[in-house]
This record gives sequence, structure tokens and C-alpha cells, in this order.
Amino acid sequence: MRFRTTLTVAAGASALALLTGCGAADMTKQASPFANARGARTVTLSVQSWVGAQSNVAVAQYILQHKLGYRVDTVQVDEVPAWDALSQGRVDALLEDWGHPDQQKRYVDDKKTIARAGDLGVTGHIGWFVPTYLAKQHPDITDWRNLDKYAPLFRTAESGGKGQLMDGSPSYVTNDKALVDNLKLDYQVVFAGSEAAQITQMKQFAKEKKPFLTYWYSPQWLFEKVPMTEVKLPPYKEGCDADAAKVACSYPHTPLQKYLNADFARSGGKAAEFLRKFKWTTRDQNEVSLMIADQKLSPQDAAAKWVDSHPGVWKEWLS
Repeated sequence: MRFRTTLTVAAGASALALLTGCGAADMTKQASPFANARGARTVTLSVQSWVGAQSNVAVAQYILQHKLGYRVDTVQVDEVPAWDALSQGRVDALLEDWGHPDQQKRYVDDKKTIARAGDLGVTGHIGWFVPTYLAKQHPDITDWRNLDKYAPLFRTAESGGKGQLMDGSPSYVTNDKALVDNLKLDYQVVFAGSEAAQITQMKQFAKEKKPFLTYWYSPQWLFEKVPMTEVKLPPYKEGCDADAAKVACSYPHTPLQKYLNADFARSGGKAAEFLRKFKWTTRDQNEVSLMIADQKLSPQDAAAKWVDSHPGVWKEWLS
């Protein structure tokens, strides 16, 4: 998520084993030996840990292997180190970036070691959310100016007498601590430790109809299981988040982007061409994500099922 991370290393047709858990170790230095291999029919994809990004990779990997005849390797890399890995050719493609302007300027504009590969077709948004059952009980809770009134509802053993704002992994880049400070809210940011742990807590709270306030994002399959309503923060304006310490506005809506290693973009043949054309909708991504995270299909099985039922979508990526 402009603010995200990544998944496990396994060669060839390996399954993407970790479904969540944003705090996973950085595997950058264990990059595939096939990355940026000139003339070889191999592709190495960077895999982020959130399930939507895993869905992108699963479908791209399946089509590259089964429709185009490539060997595909996957490498887990946290979101910022992924740019270094992509620049150095340790991975060939990054399929879901939530916006890293510093890395974009360094590698795309200045060094030209990374090439743009177009929109993913999905718009990402981070925000603060409460469960919809709580918003129905207290309609004014969805205005940030009323949050302090409800802070006692969100107190936990970890929040030190303040309301708890639940975040996932400390490895995610978020503005939440600055927002709490700059909006002078009686809240404490508490990290669940990983996205998996955060999801577990939210599902348990929802099962018991308990109140919670959480950093969350869309697109995300969990909204299908735990309906949530966004809390309106001060409106986002271009540049309002330029100084991380002074942020006092909401998160932007970000068209998610794809990037290729520049050498791979030039010499990657049909694989590079396919990855540039790979573009789908939030609904498509969520369909695969639900199969992986909720129905417990392996990413490759979920990808195969989606590919079988949506030929009209993916065949355009090969034309």
C-alpha cells in the first residue's frame, strides 16, 4: 500500500505459501538466479505480503507458465527494498506499487534503471475504519472530530489509557502516529505485528460485536466478511503529506502502478509485453484474494480457477 510489503521465495511453479504477514523478513538478497537472465525464458516477480498483491502475482505467474511457456520465480521483498532489487535486476517486475516518489525519481527519472509498466487497473486507498455495526450505533463516530468522545470505547491493555488505533506491521509506512499527534487525538497507535494478526483481531472483534478503530485499506477481501465504514479525516490535498512529521490530512486515492527492470523491459520479449498489458479490476483482484484468503485455495489453484472463468479478460493481455 503506498505503504506495503512482500512474500516467499520458491522457484518455478512453486506455490505462494504465505498469504499474509506483512512483517516478513526481507528476502532481497536471496533473489532468483534467473532474474534478468538475458535470452532465458525465465521471469522473476517481486511478491508483496498483502493478499491482493499476491493475487496479481499468482495470475501473472500462471499465465506466464501455462500460456507463454516461461519459468517463473518469485521473491519476497519489502516495499522499499523492492525498488533496489528491481533496479539491480534481482527481480524483473513489481506488479503493485502504492506510490514511492523518492524511489521513482531516483530509479525511473534519474538512473533510468527501472521502467514504468502502466496502471494495474486498481485504485488503492488507505484510511481509518470502524466496523459498520458500530457506525450504525454511533453515526457521528465517522467524523474524526468526534473520535475523542468515543476514545473510551477503544481502550485496550496496550493503549495506555488512550483509545487504540490498530495498525498491522511496523514495516508498513503509515502516517498514523503523525495524524494522532497533529490532530491532537487521545489515541495510541498499537501494532498488531503483521497483517495476519491484524485480520485475526478484527475478525474476533467483529464476531463479538466489539468496537475497534483500525488502519485499513482497499481493495481488500476482508470487507466482504467484516463490513467497515471509513472515518472521515481532514481532506487530502496535493502535498499535504509531503512532510511526514506534519501530516494532518487523509490518505490519497492511488492508482496502483507496475514497474519493470529497465533491461528486462527492453529484452524481456513476450513476458515483458504481457506484464505491461496485465490490467484488471478491483473486482477481479478481490475474487482471487477471497479464494486465497477465505476459501484457503493455494494461490496457483485460485489463479487457475480465475483464468478458466475469465478468458475474455486475460486473452486481451496476450493479444
